[in-house]
Amino acid sequence: MLPDFRLETYFSRWEFTARYHLCASDMETITMQELLAFAGDKDRQRWDELRLGYTETFGMPALRQAIAATYDNISPDEVLTFAGAEEGIFAAMQVLLGPDDHAIVITPNYQAAETVPASICQVTGLALRPDDNWELDIDALRKALRANTKVISINCPHNPTGKVFSQHTLSQIVAIARHAGIHLFSDEVYRLLERDASIRLPQVADIYERGLSLNVMSKAYGLPGLRIGWIASKDKDLLSRMERAKHYLSICNSGPSEVLALIALNARDRILLRNLDIIAANLTLLDQFFADYPDLFQWSIPDGGCIAYPRYDGHDGVENFCRELVEQTGVLLLPASVYTSELTNTPTDRFRIGFGRANMAESLSVLRGFLERQPAA
Repeated sequence: MLPDFRLETYFSRWEFTARYHLCASDMETITMQELLAFAGDKDRQRWDELRLGYTETFGMPALRQAIAATYDNISPDEVLTFAGAEEGIFAAMQVLLGPDDHAIVITPNYQAAETVPASICQVTGLALRPDDNWELDIDALRKALRANTKVISINCPHNPTGKVFSQHTLSQIVAIARHAGIHLFSDEVYRLLERDASIRLPQVADIYERGLSLNVMSKAYGLPGLRIGWIASKDKDLLSRMERAKHYLSICNSGPSEVLALIALNARDRILLRNLDIIAANLTLLDQFFADYPDLFQWSIPDGGCIAYPRYDGHDGVENFCRELVEQTGVLLLPASVYTSELTNTPTDRFRIGFGRANMAESLSVLRGFLERQPAA
């Protein structure tokens, strides 16, 4: 049985009641009117004439074509869409793994990356090293392999740290997976939000024949309400098996969501430019804020994504800090307990902060007021 999803349980209490969602993992979204304004004539006609019936389980052909165009070496028939990224994770692990298998995942992690495979088989965790800029120990990865290892699961840019592995590290991971003949599941939902485009990694499905690339409209595109995600892979037999697993889940996506996702992908350059501008402005504000509290926080700009994982050095501890902050001010941060792992030790003094939303200045002003009211240690 799957355990409670700690992040979602925490959000169910605070996400829609807290005034300042300062740990949001997605970009500032846009209205329907703004999104439809991006539509060309063909897409607008597709929207206006849409009939509200079932859609293809694999996804609308035009949408899969648009998704495939975001890869270098993927065709539309190598794409399977899902109702968000979470469904993709669940379906992939159900198909890839059985009770006698073994998987390797990195920690800390988005909880489903660990608990879904752990509900099926034995799982080994590899902890990213906070004192080494969240690097992955490649030698530890090699040592974690077993004869029955079927999957290595990675996430880059990483949730919650924003770490982007080097090209050399990714090449080593792919080489290890290829030599062992196993699948490499790569959660790439924060890709395209790197601080420096030169560090952007290739998508695993483009470079490894047994690679799976997970992505979604929620993060870089700022459209989580569409609930459209996908997995790309050269392994068509695997995609077919996942499509059959999807029959027991959503069956198919929402037709309106598919058309809206298509419109967004066709306008991706404009949407991404706007989102990167928001991130750049907010990171400037965060740099200024954290510089004023060097005794309370250890902060560095992450490599990519729209979230980071700073350290809190206050005497009250990060759990109390986050709880009192949201209760007294409505500013929501995610404490380290949300990222606890059953597989490895994980930091207990960190919190997730998001910087993809437009109200960063106001949120930081309220947070600053809270800190200034606290008694001296």
